[in-house]
Amino acid sequence: MQKFNVTLVAALVAVAAVFGAIAVTRTTHLGTAARKTNDTAFVARTKQLTAFAAKLRQELKAKPPALPPVPKPAPVAATPAPAAAPAAQAPRIVYHRPPPIVHVIHHHGDDGSGESDGGGGGGGD
Repeated sequence: MQKFNVTLVAALVAVAAVFGAIAVTRTTHLGTAARKTNDTAFVARTKQLTAFAAKLRQELKAKPPALPPVPKPAPVAATPAPAAAPAAQAPRIVYHRPPPIVHVIHHHGDDGSGESDGGGGGGGD
């Protein structure tokens, strides 16, 4: 029975190694495909940017049209400010802090004094 167990474990390790090798080859193949996709996207984007740069250079060479003359504004009649306009007073802001939240946890046999019955350190004779 001992040889059978060793053979069985060896067979399982071999099967695991085969599946591992398959997984590695698939992973590297996916990496290659992704790299090719990135290269094609890079080339396409480079072409777009080159065309856009050429269009910008062409636009920079062209002169913009002349601006129309600025119209003169009409004179504004001076109106007196109302005498009874009081200065606006800022509203008073009062901040009220929220009440504190207190959680009290009671333990069985704990009277809350924090003292222990055994041990030295108390008053001494």
